[in-house]
Amino acid sequence: MSRYDNLINGQWTAATTYSPNTNPSDLSDVIGEYAQGGAADVQAAVAAAATAFPAWSTSGIQARSDALDKIGTEILARKGELGELLAREEGKTLPEAMGEVGRAGQIFKFFAGECLRLTGETVPSVRPGIAVEITREPIGVVGLITPWNFPIAIPAWKIAPALAFGNCVVLKPADLVPGSAWA
Repeated sequence: MSRYDNLINGQWTAATTYSPNTNPSDLSDVIGEYAQGGAADVQAAVAAAATAFPAWSTSGIQARSDALDKIGTEILARKGELGELLAREEGKTLPEAMGEVGRAGQIFKFFAGECLRLTGETVPSVRPGIAVEITREPIGVVGLITPWNFPIAIPAWKIAPALAFGNCVVLKPADLVPGSAWA
C-alpha cells in the first residue's frame, strides 16, 4: 500500500502516524495511507510559508499569474486521473468528480487573470477635499482547513485567491478525503 507524506518546505516529510483513505463505496479499496501531521509539522509548515512570504509577496504579478495558470493547466490535463481519485475517495459519481476537478482547474486559471487586474479604489471621504485610497496587499500566511464535500474545489477556491494576492498557504485537507488535495 502506498504512503503519502506531508509536503513541507518543498520536501516530502514523513509523519509519525498515517491514516487509511478508504473508498466509501467499496471498503476493500484502500487508496493509500496519508500522513497525519502533528503540532511540530504545523509549526514547520507555517515557518516555511513565513520564510517564503517576503519573496512571494513581492514577486511580480506576471510571475504569480504564470504560476497559477500553470497549476490550472496541470489540474485540467490530469482531469481524468484526478476525477477517478476523487470519485474513489469520496464516493461521488465519476461525472460529478470530473466536473469538480474541472472547476478547480478553472478557478486557478481565473485567478491567474485576476493577478493581472489588481486594482484599487478611490472613494470620497466625509472630509472635504480628501480621498480614501483602497489597495489590496498581502497579509502573510493563510491557514486552510478544508471540508470533505468538495475536496479539490474548496481548496482551489481558497488557495488560488490567497496566492494571487501575494499570500502563502498552509493547507490541511479533510481527513476523510486527503488524496485529491495531496495530488
